Amino acid sequence: MDWLLRDLRFGVRNLIKDRRFALLAILALALGIGATTVIFSAIDSILLEPFAYKDSGRLARFFIHDAKQPHQNGRGQLSVPEFMDFREQNHVFEDVMGTSDLDILYTNSEGTQFFSGALVTANACELLGLRPILGRWIMSEDGKADAAPVFVMSYRLWTKQFNQDPKIVGTTMTLNGVSRTLVGIMPPRFLLGNDDIWIPIAWSHTDINNSETGNFRVFMWGLGRLKPGVSLQAAAADLDVIAQHLSKIYPKDYPEHFSVVTTSLADSVVGQFKSGLYMLMSAVALLLLIACCNVANLLLARATVREREIAIRASMGASRARLVRQLLVESFLLAAGGCIAGCLLAYGGLKAVVAYVPPRVVPAEAVIALKPAALWFALGVTVVTTFLCGLAPAIHAVHGDLYSRLTGTGKGAGGSFRHGKLRAGLVIFEVSLSILLLVGAGLMMRSLLALTRVELGFEPKNILFARLALPPGRYDTADQKRLLMQRVLERLNALPGVISATETISLPPYGGPQSEVTVPGETHSETWNVQFELCSEGYFRTLGAHLIRGRLLSDDDVNSVRQEIVVNQVLARKFFKDEDPIGKTVKFNVFDQLPDAPHDAYFQIIGVVGDVKNNTLRDPTLPEAYMPYTITGVGRARAIMVKTAVDPLSLLANVSKEIWAVDSSIALTQTGTVESYLQNFSYAAPEFGLAALGIFAGIGLVLVIIGVFSVMAYTVSLQTHEFGIRMALGAQQGDILKMVLLKGLRLIGAGVVVGLLASVGLMRLIASQIWGVSATDPLTFAAVVAAILAVGLAACLLPARRATQVDPLIALRYE
Repeated sequence: MDWLLRDLRFGVRNLIKDRRFALLAILALALGIGATTVIFSAIDSILLEPFAYKDSGRLARFFIHDAKQPHQNGRGQLSVPEFMDFREQNHVFEDVMGTSDLDILYTNSEGTQFFSGALVTANACELLGLRPILGRWIMSEDGKADAAPVFVMSYRLWTKQFNQDPKIVGTTMTLNGVSRTLVGIMPPRFLLGNDDIWIPIAWSHTDINNSETGNFRVFMWGLGRLKPGVSLQAAAADLDVIAQHLSKIYPKDYPEHFSVVTTSLADSVVGQFKSGLYMLMSAVALLLLIACCNVANLLLARATVREREIAIRASMGASRARLVRQLLVESFLLAAGGCIAGCLLAYGGLKAVVAYVPPRVVPAEAVIALKPAALWFALGVTVVTTFLCGLAPAIHAVHGDLYSRLTGTGKGAGGSFRHGKLRAGLVIFEVSLSILLLVGAGLMMRSLLALTRVELGFEPKNILFARLALPPGRYDTADQKRLLMQRVLERLNALPGVISATETISLPPYGGPQSEVTVPGETHSETWNVQFELCSEGYFRTLGAHLIRGRLLSDDDVNSVRQEIVVNQVLARKFFKDEDPIGKTVKFNVFDQLPDAPHDAYFQIIGVVGDVKNNTLRDPTLPEAYMPYTITGVGRARAIMVKTAVDPLSLLANVSKEIWAVDSSIALTQTGTVESYLQNFSYAAPEFGLAALGIFAGIGLVLVIIGVFSVMAYTVSLQTHEFGIRMALGAQQGDILKMVLLKGLRLIGAGVVVGLLASVGLMRLIASQIWGVSATDPLTFAAVVAAILAVGLAACLLPARRATQVDPLIALRYE
């Protein structure tokens, strides 16, 4: 161990002597290691271990996938009889649990509050393997019709709402008008469905109609634990056999051509964000390679300068192994410094990632933090980096003839040509990797710009949105809801600063429910589906939708519950082609299945409006119809949109007061502006990807500048003697400047060519992350090349100017 301590002391003294070099190398490594550790920690927390559930990697969801909609998972909600058949007849799951989303209204002496909840089967706790920290979980007896009403609460709600009071277990609370006993508090990372309250649901082969769900059929999400060794593909094949049988029993619930798709629980939550994270992981891997090349280049240049020192030590008896070991120890000291600084950067960077990760793309159970695995990963990166950065320079430093190094003039004269080739290769590699990062960031930026320029068909500015959770038993019929919303809208329209207000059930551009339709007199071979919106007469004015033909819904149409609709241009073109759609009728078949809706009803088209995005921003607009909200009273939730002349959030308190003045038991949920919803659900994910990739590309560009500058600076220092001779023989300063710049630009040009060729092939791998722009967009490639050439020229300019300022007399004596 004495030799190691001596090498460490000697290495520290050398690095302190050359502080500028040491700080530059440590900074380069810290940036690469820090960024890599951040993204690895995020991927580990979000994709690899997001859940604390038992064997969470074997938890899977399944969907009925419509072959005509290849970009969507399909229907994941099953009726209770379907769910029971899948649970009992499958051969691939150890067990299957079910959940059904449920709005919870909690009523006490202070008023009504909204909580997110779910109906859940009694086997959930056993399947997920997490026990309550207080009390017990739901038992099968709790779901029976004559059982005492009970519920279980999340740790999050217990902490936020009840200050972790252990005495509340066993108390009775009024939820959705029913007195229920709290029987358990779940652990912090039990947040199934991102809910806070779970209520038992009965096991039954019959459909459940109860007050909890607003008197309509219960549909459940299935979640199963795969048997050991069973793949997702094998599970899908087994479940597909059951689905084909059920499609004959429930033909209206299954598409004409379908299959069963299974996904892991993590994939079903993270979705497309998964590929974005992997893209960022690839980006930081490139960044780490650039950092390693940068440090290797610095070490190689330094080893070249130290050739005479190494030759003297070798001539005095130091073995090559001893010299390599010393140089590797210095490399290790740099890597250790880079690791420590990188972990500090990762700690701060991870906080930024947590703050800017888009909402609803990360499992609620996930805890994004620096984990031991990430720290071990950083340590592993450090060890690998030590050899990547130090081994080649160390071998080159001790290789070759000692006599030429001892007798040569100028520093590094003995091996500058040999080492120059390697340094040039490293610069070319750095530039090509930087091209990849910059092209990826450029395509992401162009994609985001294309997304923000999508024609919405409405003006999202100054629109307040709020969802109204209605108390059970009070607004179950269409007439009851009509009277409620009439009073609410009257009061909202009278508020100062309000331009118009409307009832709605969905929020553009995300769309609402769909129905298969029948259009008399129109023949077609495929199934026609239409998205429909239940709204009031103020809907079009609130959104600023444009009337193309006919007229809009009137107040009398809504209050008289007339079976009239306004349609968009997509519907008019698809169903009626060149015919005038005004006066034509459309039947919405879904209403025949709803208890409080007109059956066998044909709606007359009275107007056509411009297309409003209703299928996310990236997908084509679907056929859509707008009809009076008074048509049906199904469902317990309603929503409002309010167009304002001032900041919409400044009116939220007043809007809430007016609604509560009508009924204080109504809870407002999901309040915000349409602009904020667009930001969170359409722009946030691509903005996050662009910001992260842009930061990595920027760091890579800085490292390239450092690399090019260091190589050119060392080249100039090694060629000082040559420049003196040239200038003594009559070379002008412009000739020296041109020679140095051309040498640097040749390296950069070679890196650009290699990088562009690699980008053309590799950018196709991120096609799923970009939209509205080609993966080989020439404008992006041209901009990246211009940026690289500009910064490369700037990096070469200072060393080139220094070369022109060489005094020939001094240079000729240069040693």
